[in-house]
Amino acid sequence: MKKVLTYIVIVAIAIIGALNYQLFVFPNRFAPAGLNGICTMIQHISGISVGYMSLLINIPLAIAVFIKVSRPLALRSMTYVLVFSVALVVLDYVDLSRFAYATVNGTSTILGPLVAGVITGACYSLLVRGGALTGGMDFVASLIHKKSPHTNLYWVLFILNCSVAAISYFVYDFQIEPVILCILYSFLSSMVSDKVGKNGRSAVRFEIITENPQFISDAIIHQLHHSATLLPGKGIYKGKETSVLVCIVNKTQVATLSAILRACPNTFAITSQVSEVMGNFRRLDTHGNAEVELLDSGSSIT
Repeated sequence: MKKVLTYIVIVAIAIIGALNYQLFVFPNRFAPAGLNGICTMIQHISGISVGYMSLLINIPLAIAVFIKVSRPLALRSMTYVLVFSVALVVLDYVDLSRFAYATVNGTSTILGPLVAGVITGACYSLLVRGGALTGGMDFVASLIHKKSPHTNLYWVLFILNCSVAAISYFVYDFQIEPVILCILYSFLSSMVSDKVGKNGRSAVRFEIITENPQFISDAIIHQLHHSATLLPGKGIYKGKETSVLVCIVNKTQVATLSAILRACPNTFAITSQVSEVMGNFRRLDTHGNAEVELLDSGSSIT
């Protein structure tokens, strides 16, 4: 059932992605990032639907990913690409002018790309969580990473996106506005994808130096429903034996743990931000109950 739900989510995200293009990208005359940005410019010049070009580009790439990288990744990603492409073609015959955002005189043109970037970032994050990619440069990046894991793909993607933005100047009647909109779209989609991807997984790491490890450990277990790692320590100045507790808590629990530490003498802590906690362990919510992951990450072979 989890796998079925995952494919349903992928299909829904693909349809939302197609609507996003029809409502906010195409009407505002700018090219989004990646290979879809190139397809969008070709559509603007020739009238050939992005849906057809997306299939033409992604089918051979998906086959390569299927053979060389991962079978489930290729199948899930191609599901997205297929639904996204078909939805774009179908929506070409649907009058969405009442819902599309575009301005005739150029005022507030920025709003369309901003909304498009937010939607794209959120959809991409959910898609990755379901073990799928959007195709295009994602496929290329996975193939390059498989062959050369140490290759820095940041510059490859950066150069491609800069090229799309630069070319859009010539495609859209030698105007600088489409270039700016492409840059804003790329920046916002990346930022939103990163934020949504963490999905509250960001946390705070406490390194607690204390002479009362048992008191603090009991408080962490019973009040925060967390555990901690106890390490032996020794003060350099006086050579006194002490204890170090390492604990990672949610941001909402920082105030509670701080109050616990203030109530304990001869105790101080060093804190640092943690972007995400990974591993094969049971995640607990704020009530101490095990969290259930709704989507299948696609780690199996089917």
